[in-house]
This record gives sequence, structure tokens and C-alpha cells, in this order.
Amino acid sequence: MSSPFFTRPTPIQTMADGTVKQVNPFSGTQVWTVPGRGNRPISRPAVSVEKLEKGDAASYCAFCADRHLETPPEKARVIARDVAEAAGIEGEVLTDGYVLATKQLIDQQTTPVAFRRVSNLFEIVTFDYWEANYGFTPDASTQAWMDAYLADPAGREHVLTTVRTKRKAAGLEPNAPEDELLHQARAFFAGGHDLIIGGKHFVDGATTNDQLASSGMLSTDEHGALMAFTVASMHDLYQRNRYAPYVAVFQNWLKPAGASFDHLHKQLVAIDERGVQAEMEIARLRSNPNMYNEWAVDYAATQNLIIAENDHAVMFAGFGHRYPTLEIFSTSSTAEPWKQTPEEVRGMSDMVHAAHAATGPDVPCNEEWHHKPADLDMPMPWRIMLKWRVSNLAGFEGGTKIYLNTLSPWNIRDRIVSTMYALRDEGRVSPDLRIATECKVKRNSLRYNPFL
Repeated sequence: MSSPFFTRPTPIQTMADGTVKQVNPFSGTQVWTVPGRGNRPISRPAVSVEKLEKGDAASYCAFCADRHLETPPEKARVIARDVAEAAGIEGEVLTDGYVLATKQLIDQQTTPVAFRRVSNLFEIVTFDYWEANYGFTPDASTQAWMDAYLADPAGREHVLTTVRTKRKAAGLEPNAPEDELLHQARAFFAGGHDLIIGGKHFVDGATTNDQLASSGMLSTDEHGALMAFTVASMHDLYQRNRYAPYVAVFQNWLKPAGASFDHLHKQLVAIDERGVQAEMEIARLRSNPNMYNEWAVDYAATQNLIIAENDHAVMFAGFGHRYPTLEIFSTSSTAEPWKQTPEEVRGMSDMVHAAHAATGPDVPCNEEWHHKPADLDMPMPWRIMLKWRVSNLAGFEGGTKIYLNTLSPWNIRDRIVSTMYALRDEGRVSPDLRIATECKVKRNSLRYNPFL
């Protein structure tokens, strides 16, 4: 097998006994798939299924609608247009059926929401980090929102209670002087680690606690609003922190994938560096600006790994990943997600939604977003990886850095394609998807202008 550091790596090699050896052409990660293990079930149904009692659907966890005051103030919320009109709420049109309302005051957080954006109580990169290292301060509109929120006695009490909860969880004295508590509250309004939280914990009409409202259980329109909201939130973090060259976006679904709650949510984290892995990938990109076509989509097509496509995105079974992975690439000529047209963002949404729906709500998974860093002088396509957390790393992987993946790329393809056909027939995914042999992927399908 050619080295991943050569200009033209050979990502997949099948040995005589059926062992599939893979190398990720961007990261150099080595993966083996041993034959005979591809038919193992990957879902992890709830161990203890309990009947939901009255009121549980809206109060099951701290992210639920009836417990919204257990999270920080809402930076923004997405509301169905008919709900917003009935309540007299004005907001920016996000998608055809949803509006976006920003910088909410406490009395504006009562209508039913599709999704809401709040600061993470336990930041990865804290507000204090940005302030101490860069002199970061809230911008004028954020400061004005904070002042207005705190001017309302109910808003002030909400903020103080939330800061005390955070301090108590950190082992600090919760009843510090009010000035100190309010100083710490700046992170709720101007911090760079946000959550996008779904309005529902369970699917409509759920009777037991295993009927979760996962990404794949949303309608295509609901998922389209979630995607558009996440893209807008990412852009907002870039605009409000000039010191952040990158905003990491990810979703952990179910506890084995790192989720604190089995309640649908995404996370966005502004960071001040790209990371070693990204720097290695960028170095390869400079040596071959067309590598995402050649080493990803084109190669997947030659290996019959393409799963689905539409006019704006393509999905294939990934290779060279620690976990079984579905890769979704935007085919837009525009690198930045927030600069893409609504149709292009919706195309990505429909593809990611179909990937989740075909994966199933019982499979722990990570959704990882990758896009061009703000300070990078080269184009890079927007792509999203859906990684199934269906195995645990062990001593062999730690000692050799060769990872054992129970499913080969073709196992992944076959599982998803058969399910996706059925889902399309049932109307549960976008009818615009072209699946497997219906796809017309051509050489250099990604139009991200690699030679500009």
C-alpha cells in the first residue's frame, strides 16, 4: 500500500483472506477490517424502557421545554412561522416554515420552539480564556442585550441562579457576592461555546422513554431549519470574535458517543487554532489543491462506495476512519457554509438527514463538521462526517495505532443503501435523493474552485 504521505495514496487494499486495509488520505489513520464481523448489529437499544408519565415529554431533562430556565439565556430561537405569527413575534425568515428570533429576553422564551441556542454551562474554551489571552470583550449589541436582560428582575434572578448552579457543579461556593456572579455571567451572553437544542426530547405521541426525537426522526423541513440555524450560529460566532480562526461544530448522539443528555443538540466551539490534524491536512492541500475530489469523491466512485446524491451534495461510505463513517460533501463552488445559497444548505441538510434516518435512532454517533478556517487562503469544501460509535478502542489500537473497524466501507454502503430506498418509498427522507445506481457522480464533482 502506498504511503498516505505520497501524492497519490492508495486508500483501500483488500488482502487475499478478505482483510480490508485502509489509510485515510487526509489524516494518515490506518484501519483494518477483519472478515466475518460485518453482520454484527450496531444499534444499542435502551437497556431500561420506562413508560412516560404525564408531563414527562416536556420536562424529562434539563434541555426540555418546561425546564428552559435551567439553561442560560437564549441567544436565539427558531420558531415555526405560524406559531410566531399567532404570538406576534417578529423575526428573520430562516427557512420557508421557520423564523429566527435573536437575543431573547426572559419574557420572550415562552412560545413553543423548534430549536434554541444557548451558551454551554461548561465551556471547552471559556470566556475567561478569550478575555485573558486576547483582551476579548462583548460587542455593543451583546452588551446591550445583557444589560436589558439583567434589568428585568426575573431575568436577573434567572442569570444569578444559573451562575450559582455552575459554581456548585465546579465545587465553588455558590453564594458569592452578586457582583462576582454577574461578572461570571458574561459568558452566557458573549461566550464562544454554544448549544443548539431541539425543542422536543421525544417524538410526537411517544409513550416510552426510548422514543427519542433524533435527527433522523425529524421531518426534512425540521432538519432543514436545524441545519440553517446551525450555519447561521456558526457565522455569528465568527463575526463576534475576530480572534477565532475556526468554529468547531459537532453533535454527540447518545451517551456512548459522549452526549450528556439523550436530547438532540449540536455544539459550536470557537477556537484560536486549527489543530495539528487540520494543519497536516492543509499541508497536503497545498501540494494538491484538488485532493478532495481525487482522494475522496472520485476515489469513492471508483470503488463503488457512493451511496446517494442530490443537486448539491454527495454521500459515500468513508474509509480510513476509526469508526464506520458516512461522509457527506457539499458540491457547491462556495467554501463557506454561510455564503452558500439556501438551496445548497438545504441540499446538505437533506443528505445528512437521510444519513441519520438510515443509521437509526438507536445507534450512538458523532456528527462532525469540517469547513474552511476563516484565515485559510485556500478553498476547502464543506463536509460532514457521521461516525458510528459502535466499538471501543483496545490495547491493540493503542499499541500499534492501527484501528480495527468491524465494518468495511462496502458493508456500510450495503446497510445504508437498502435502508435508504425503503425510507424514500415511505416518504421519510427527501424524494430528491438519487440512491446508488441512480447517482451520476462525475470526475471533479466538487466545485469548490480548487485552482483559484
